Amino acid sequence: MKDLGKKIDVLTKDILPDLIQLRRHLHAHPELSGQEYQTAALVAGELRKSGWEVKEAVGKTGVVAEMGNKSGPVVGLRVDMDALPIEERTGLEYSSSIQGLMHACGHDLHTCIGLGVAKVLAKNKFTNSRIRIIFQPAEEIAQGANWMRAEKVLEGVQALFGVHVYPDLSVGKIGIRTGTFTAAAAELEIEIIGDGGHGARPHEGIDSIWISAKVISGLQEAISRRLDALKPVVISFGKISGGNAFNVIAERVKLLGTVRCLDNNLYEKLPQWIEKIVQNIASTYGGKANIKFKSIAPPVYNDPELTSLLSTCAKNFMDEENIVYLENPSLGAEDFAFFLQDVPGTMFRLGVAGNQGCAPLHSGNFSLDERSLELGIKILSQTLVMASKTLQDI
Repeated sequence: MKDLGKKIDVLTKDILPDLIQLRRHLHAHPELSGQEYQTAALVAGELRKSGWEVKEAVGKTGVVAEMGNKSGPVVGLRVDMDALPIEERTGLEYSSSIQGLMHACGHDLHTCIGLGVAKVLAKNKFTNSRIRIIFQPAEEIAQGANWMRAEKVLEGVQALFGVHVYPDLSVGKIGIRTGTFTAAAAELEIEIIGDGGHGARPHEGIDSIWISAKVISGLQEAISRRLDALKPVVISFGKISGGNAFNVIAERVKLLGTVRCLDNNLYEKLPQWIEKIVQNIASTYGGKANIKFKSIAPPVYNDPELTSLLSTCAKNFMDEENIVYLENPSLGAEDFAFFLQDVPGTMFRLGVAGNQGCAPLHSGNFSLDERSLELGIKILSQTLVMASKTLQDI
């Protein structure tokens, strides 16, 4: 394994300068979920130059690349490509050229990790198995994975790997965890219906704003008193809209928020639980409620054996002390979880904080340290090779 690591190390260093420039180009030209046309075209072109078989427009704007023995086991890597509707404030020379759009979640780096792995594996016949690299669109709206699943992108895949940048870890470190890795997530929409009236005589109407306030606080109180504290649930409202004038009791209010939960069994019960609480609160104060609970993604579950394999491969490129075994899962969500409903897999955190730290994901100030690109390519290149060899031996 050490000889393999040395070869991968040399090959990665050779391609790194070009990949850094490519990543900066992607950063300067972000594209929203489902609109990654130029990104996909660039990715497909780079893959073809390296000799990969390429399919475009898979799952709308996705790209799939394959190489290797068509009769051997298939090992997969998934990376995402989309950006966010965020105004960039980093001041970088290669900052976003499109107002209101930004790669604020590191998907530009993920894309270049995927391309780097493709270039490394194409330069040396490391395995007789088949490698499939999935460049996924629309992760930020949690739809891209299912678009690609619908086109059977995982057909034949026996193990799948993924990566996500992590600003809480410095460059040169990675975070791994077996079992539950991220939370199940849902979008929650609540409409409170009251009865309008004059603001000077609220007793003559049914105040939907007041009831909405009761609903928001009531849900938080119910979480702490009615649910197991060892099974965390988070309900956060990010948008409240209602009313038409300063002196009129609002007839309707809409609340839009998110629900996060680590326990899948509890998550499946939450729609009914939320419905009951909200309806009880609304009716107590004379109002009505309409509730929509839209599931976004299930939890990511990291396969123990594949996580252990990735950790072993990582030790070829870093000291064990830099492998952080994450004690707790993240309450963030990832549509990588949908792929793991079909095949076993694992995802790891790649440290991207430089000497001055790193702003959080989805921040207009998010600026990762590009040195992380090298480690991501090395770890995943070796992991794909070793996973394919392990499957061959079974």
